[in-house]
Amino acid sequence: MAGHSKWHNIKRRKNAQDAKRGKVFMKLAKEIYVAAKQGGGDVETNASLRLAVDKAKANNMPNDNIDRAIKKATGNLDNVNYEEMTYEGYGPGGVAVMVQVLTDNRNRTAAEVRHAFSKNDGNLGENGCVSFLFNRTGYLVIDREKYNMDEEELLLEVIEAGAEELETSEEAFEIYTAPEDFSIVKDKLMANGYTFETAEITMLPETYTTVSDEDHEKMNRLVDMLEDSEDVQDVYHNLDINESLLEK
Repeated sequence: MAGHSKWHNIKRRKNAQDAKRGKVFMKLAKEIYVAAKQGGGDVETNASLRLAVDKAKANNMPNDNIDRAIKKATGNLDNVNYEEMTYEGYGPGGVAVMVQVLTDNRNRTAAEVRHAFSKNDGNLGENGCVSFLFNRTGYLVIDREKYNMDEEELLLEVIEAGAEELETSEEAFEIYTAPEDFSIVKDKLMANGYTFETAEITMLPETYTTVSDEDHEKMNRLVDMLEDSEDVQDVYHNLDINESLLEK
């Protein structure tokens, strides 16, 4: 993972989301709804719901929206049933792509995902065609500007909390954990006074794919089209980000 900061992707996604906040809140509400529907509305006993709520709060979703989604799921106020699905395929230049969705209409979602791939020189594959290239990982980001400390000082706290790895860039400290240790590490670091720019269980690639500038731009358009779908919750890929190209 060294040398390939996920934080650049996170920042890009957050900046894009600022322009379409309502759609982001809708996706987060669906995630909370499904977690509460499956495991109950208590964040203390439902780990999936707690992760979904933390993710919503990290994206500045109002508490009223969060409470409404939980009450809607636990009160059986509607007959909507969301299905969790994952699509896998290749983007331009052979970039591995995984798309996680929550949908109440799989035909509609499949058509939207297939259209996004085909329009940007990608193609959908069979289940399992790229998932082996990714590892499920807990991921926490601390903004360096908020804390006057060096890497060694934080490293000791991170190790004590049970994390697996710490990476440092000019902008951020990036902490990686085993999925089952994510909540424990997060809670211990929060108890030590830290707040996070992002905190999630994600899919990180084992290797990265470098593509031409043209394919890089196509890949960005593919990700934008996928994330613009109300049914798409997350898009994971192994594109080796070209920072200078993004800045243009």
